[in-house]
Amino acid sequence: MQKDLIYDVGFHHGEDTEFYLAKGFKVVAIEAHPGLYRAGLEKFADHIESGRLVLLNLAVAETSGPITFFESDNDVWGSINRDAAMRNVRLGAGWREITVEGRRFAEILRQFGTPYFMKVDIEGADSLCLKALAEFDDRPRYVSIEAEVDVLSAIRNEIAVLGGLGYRKFKIVRQGHVPLQSCPSPAREGRFVDYKFPYGSSGMFGEEAPGDWVSGDAAVEGYRRIVRVQRFFGDKGWVRRLPLSTKIINFIRPDVSWYDTHASLA
Repeated sequence: MQKDLIYDVGFHHGEDTEFYLAKGFKVVAIEAHPGLYRAGLEKFADHIESGRLVLLNLAVAETSGPITFFESDNDVWGSINRDAAMRNVRLGAGWREITVEGRRFAEILRQFGTPYFMKVDIEGADSLCLKALAEFDDRPRYVSIEAEVDVLSAIRNEIAVLGGLGYRKFKIVRQGHVPLQSCPSPAREGRFVDYKFPYGSSGMFGEEAPGDWVSGDAAVEGYRRIVRVQRFFGDKGWVRRLPLSTKIINFIRPDVSWYDTHASLA
């Protein structure tokens, strides 16, 4: 494990990469969307030239080689997963099929090494990164993935997979509250930075991630209420299928959000 290295899998506009670099870490960032990749090359040109950032225009995939990528009108939602693309249509975002280069995540790990922390948010394909970790004895100290909050069985499976990889401590972090986070001083990860988190970023990580570490069973229980709300009002919830779904949701204003699961090795 390289203690000064972080993987940002799902680079987007570089919201998280910028924070990791400011904390003093080197970063390997992965972005499938060609336009976001080109923008990242320009925005982070100095860090790329210095060698502190490697930005890859790849989609994490089951096999290496050309793969179909569903480019969304909402650039947050690009995915290799057709079901994710169809969900986005229901939410009002169209998509186009483009071809990008796919790469097995195990190959990326072999090329660049095991990071200290690995953040994954790639719209329905996070599990491919966890699957790749099983091929290695050396694993990141900390991992975060976007939780599948639509059904509790998916949460149980994610926690079980992480547990099988040696992760024993967990935190549930609400994405919508990330802009409210404030970095601790003195720093508990990397160096201190007075950072303002933009909406859409993943926020603090490792020992700085908000909340207390809990067991896998406690994490599943913590997600139970979240899943219940999502089942009714979330992106795949049954209320979304009703003709007046938008008016109903605007009237009730349910407590709906996406969440990240942070995990720490024992």
